[in-house]
Amino acid sequence: MVRGKSLVHCGLVLLSLWLCIQSVPIKVDTTKEKPPVEELEPPKSTDTGLHYDRYLREVIEYLEKDPHFKEKLRNANMDDIKLGKLSKELDFVHHNFRTKLDELKREEMNRLRMLIKAKHDIQGGNARGVEHQALLKQFEHLNHMNPETFEVEDLDRLIKSATTDLEDFDKGRHDEFKRYEMIKEHERRERMKAMTEEERQREEQHYQELQKKHNTHPKVNHPGSEDQLKEVWKESDGMDPEDFDPKTFFNMHDYNGDGYIDENELEALFTKELEKVYDPENEEDDMVEMEEERLRMREHVMSEVDKDKDRLVSLSEFMTATKKEEFLEKDEWETLDQTRPYTDEELREYEQQLANEESDINRKAVELQMQTAELQRKQEELNAQRSGLQQAVEDMERIKASNPEVKQMEAPVPEGHPAPIVPGNIQSLPPVHQQQDVPVPGHS
Repeated sequence: MVRGKSLVHCGLVLLSLWLCIQSVPIKVDTTKEKPPVEELEPPKSTDTGLHYDRYLREVIEYLEKDPHFKEKLRNANMDDIKLGKLSKELDFVHHNFRTKLDELKREEMNRLRMLIKAKHDIQGGNARGVEHQALLKQFEHLNHMNPETFEVEDLDRLIKSATTDLEDFDKGRHDEFKRYEMIKEHERRERMKAMTEEERQREEQHYQELQKKHNTHPKVNHPGSEDQLKEVWKESDGMDPEDFDPKTFFNMHDYNGDGYIDENELEALFTKELEKVYDPENEEDDMVEMEEERLRMREHVMSEVDKDKDRLVSLSEFMTATKKEEFLEKDEWETLDQTRPYTDEELREYEQQLANEESDINRKAVELQMQTAELQRKQEELNAQRSGLQQAVEDMERIKASNPEVKQMEAPVPEGHPAPIVPGNIQSLPPVHQQQDVPVPGHS
């Protein structure tokens, strides 16, 4: 949810620039313009969670720092943006900001290069071990063929990457919540398996009582309906429901005054409805479920009101929605306690997956035990061999200490002297080695 505000601003600003790619810019004399007084300090905003978050936020916020561009963007509607009517306004962006965008891109290029080098070093310099497709994906949000300047193609790439990544974010949250709910139910069933029959009956009765208590709550108004907004108008804003005015309501809840109610501001409108169902002090109320409920409410309103799909609710969209029949919806909102996020089949498949994983872990554990036993056996053999060698050395030392003849045999022989003859080992030389008279040349 904290990503909403930054993502919304991203979508609007970048989309306006991206859709203007094909338009012909109008040359203007920017030398007469006074440079912005505002210093170019690093902007601060909510983290989007994307790996290129800092680059994304700084591009957006430096563009919005240009007063002329920001004013034109605020007064433009989505039809104007789609028709490319804002394209000529890009030339009015002061060169200081365009230069800063160039610097931001060079910094981002350097960061990505360091990332690739680090991954290459982890692979020990083995280029074959590097996943090149994964590395190239790091560059999808900019044109890496031009590493020096920030151009229209960079805006195009940034829009496409951010839009895709942010659209996947909500889907990922729903999938995570489904897994969370299945794990919770699976663990509850596993606990009951270890209980006695009497304990299981008590546990099941307690569970049903908690469910009934959770499901007993005041009526939850349909998100975005007149009744729901009037309740906020009365309870949060302290206004008289009889004086409800949609335009005034919109302006009161456009907290940053940018002319739009973004996803973050929209979700804040559902707090009163959620408090009817969820209380952090109650055992039966799960705060993870409350956040999933908030997300469902936001998606529902956006699907009905945000007709241009820019993840923002403009005043005109809001006023149009208040004139529709759905705005007078009186039916209660169907909360999570009335519908499960998973089917019985999905739960069975998930439990089977867990069983397979557990079986695989057990199999690997047995293999590790066998390998450990084999290593221990080999270690024992080595220890026995080492002990035998040590015993042989000790026996030899005792023999040498108790037998002088052995010591004499091992005494060093002085250089130039014949080896000593050990008594008892004298043998006659073979005939071929007996001394003979050898004639000396030159003598008769």
